[in-house]
Amino acid sequence: MRRPVDGEVHVHYHQIFVESDPDSYGPGLAEAFAGQSAGLCGAAVPGALWLTTGLHTGDVGFTVEVHDQAAPLDAAWEDVVEVSFRPASGSSALLQWAGEASWELGLEETDYRVRYCAKGMDEADRQDTRVDGQPQLDCYLLQFWPEPPAPDRVLKQTSASAAYWHDCARQQPPPPTPAERAEAERLARLAQEQAERERRLAYERWDWGGQLPSRALRGVGGNVRGLLRFDPALVHALDAAGPQVQRAVARLAARHACAAAGLTGLDWIAAGLTALAEGRPLPPPFDDEGRVWPALESDPRVPDRTTGRAIPPERPPFQPPANDGAHAPIPKSEQTSWLVGSAAALAKPPPPPEPPAPRPGGAKYTVTLTTGEPDPSLRISQPYMAVSALLGAAEADPLRAALDAVHSAVATYGEDYRTLLQEVWSACRARP
Repeated sequence: MRRPVDGEVHVHYHQIFVESDPDSYGPGLAEAFAGQSAGLCGAAVPGALWLTTGLHTGDVGFTVEVHDQAAPLDAAWEDVVEVSFRPASGSSALLQWAGEASWELGLEETDYRVRYCAKGMDEADRQDTRVDGQPQLDCYLLQFWPEPPAPDRVLKQTSASAAYWHDCARQQPPPPTPAERAEAERLARLAQEQAERERRLAYERWDWGGQLPSRALRGVGGNVRGLLRFDPALVHALDAAGPQVQRAVARLAARHACAAAGLTGLDWIAAGLTALAEGRPLPPPFDDEGRVWPALESDPRVPDRTTGRAIPPERPPFQPPANDGAHAPIPKSEQTSWLVGSAAALAKPPPPPEPPAPRPGGAKYTVTLTTGEPDPSLRISQPYMAVSALLGAAEADPLRAALDAVHSAVATYGEDYRTLLQEVWSACRARP
């Protein structure tokens, strides 16, 4: 025999527990005693025991014994009940109310017979509360030994308190059968899964501006997420517009971006815009992206124009569905990457770190990739973003071409991006 608990423990509301399910918060009174005739030790919920004390609040004497076989009953105990118990895991503990303290019992995952013995319940019930310095009023012995399951029994009843709790237990409805319990768990699981599906759909609808995306938008890639932050309705309108309008919007965005950046007077830029308008492949240097940026850097006619960063409008926070499940996770938002190129300049920049030594023959431009929101003081190179719009407009997929070109054009316009979006909306509404 061993005694994992021997001394005094604190009780609240006449309660202390044995719990073995790490995912459980403990049973309620009605379910703990469902179908029992013994009202001091509730064992109707698998893996848990509800232990009733005479004292409402304070310290009680409490001993737990684990035996190899049934122990003899000491006649000194006034109230005695027996129940059957099987731990739900390899860790069983005596647990104070609200989990304020616990004692590991070291029980195996096997069937046990449990005897709960009490003494002094009526006096403790009359006193209600015991504070420090007062004599002990009631004490309890909880014994475990291996034994197959059997009905609960009242072995001895002396106190009025025990009689009251036995009567309470006998008024509880019978516990659910294993089949009923399994069905209830199945229905709860299905309800939880449905709540999670509804939450994911609601989040995705919010994330896409109030409308679920089409299959084309889900798979288009490119800068769809970036443009979604500025005008989600436009993203969906472009998706529905069809290839002809998408190509027209891509050309318009590239043309307006180049005009805003002051590039339309450059012969090679004009040649690229003409090729776009005629539906031809882009001419050199646009046919090799590795040559585009050096060409932009080295052309002295390219104006040094920058603009403040385009800041998307604020959006209302996500509101979960009204019937949202308590444990349904909130999906994580995808982060948008901002690409800032070689001609980007900083207004009032912080002292930059020392750049690495250039390699012989290396390019004279740099690209910086940041994840999340860029520095609000960052200014954007309009020529760089305008050329990005031109390249985006030549994408093979007309939807991606429109989205990428408009996104880069928005960055080109910067703080005045709404002017550009008005032009794009006009083009969408004018579709045949």
